[in-house]
Amino acid sequence: MLHALITFAASEEGEEGSKALFYVFGGALALWAVIVSAIGIRAHDKFPPSLGARNGVMAISVVLVLCAMASAVITG
Repeated sequence: MLHALITFAASEEGEEGSKALFYVFGGALALWAVIVSAIGIRAHDKFPPSLGARNGVMAISVVLVLCAMASAVITG
């Protein structure tokens, strides 16, 4: 049994890749969420001020989420 555990631990051991890309995109997404929330709470009755601004906020949000998800998959 001990030999099986040692073999399993050795096979799972390996060099882990850098997760810096995920940290960058994840941090940017978290910062974006805080900024949008703060603006939305402060000016909830008039945020976003126009249809174009609404679409811009949604587009930036979608791009940041997709980048964070993709970088999580890429960096493993």
